[in-house]
Amino acid sequence: MTALLEIEGLTKHFGGVLANDNVSFGVAEGEILGLLGPNGAGKTTLFNCITGFLPPDRGRVRFAGVDVTGRSASRLARDGLVRTFQIVRVFPDLSALENVVIGALLRHGRVSAARRRALEVLEDVGLAARSNVRARDLTTAERKRLEVARALATDPRALLLDEAMSGLNPREVAEAVALVRRLREGGVTIVLVEHVLEVVMPLADRVVVLQEGRAIADATPAAVSRDPAVIEAYLGPQFIERA
Repeated sequence: MTALLEIEGLTKHFGGVLANDNVSFGVAEGEILGLLGPNGAGKTTLFNCITGFLPPDRGRVRFAGVDVTGRSASRLARDGLVRTFQIVRVFPDLSALENVVIGALLRHGRVSAARRRALEVLEDVGLAARSNVRARDLTTAERKRLEVARALATDPRALLLDEAMSGLNPREVAEAVALVRRLREGGVTIVLVEHVLEVVMPLADRVVVLQEGRAIADATPAAVSRDPAVIEAYLGPQFIERA
């Protein structure tokens, strides 16, 4: 498969703190890539650098073969690279439909066309019956799906999900996993940030693991789950002998 998103040597400092240290990996078109790591590993910082919310100190981001390093988030969204956030960012006093229309306006200049696209996406994510409910009145799981819907309304080629399943109960996690699979079937490339291995391993085609800002593994889920460096990062060195 052709690489759609390529990260090359990406490095980011915050003062004396090295949040991302020479991180490199690629994401093939149509792939689901899991980006794993314990809390503080640098996953969200990496997402912020990839998607234009932070400038990297060094390194390159290529999307569809074009160097997009340093482009703004809005420009990248027009390019087809969008993301959601670990802390959900919705417009609380607008309805679910109005939230998604805002995303759809990126591709559909007329409000009527944007509204039609928004209704389609709300149906796809299972929120059609809640389209007129204010975002603040939705459940946590529904707000997460709403943010995904708003991103999908921009018609992305690649969607980066930042802990889209955190805080959900097992039934809601299962629904979110099913939604990610449907998105890939619809032609969207997915990069999924999580820190819970049990969520990502059955879902991802490939997994990259970060620890202290560095990529310590890049392999299939089965291979990553047996990697001593990954086991140590998550559980501690005392568990390596048992793995």
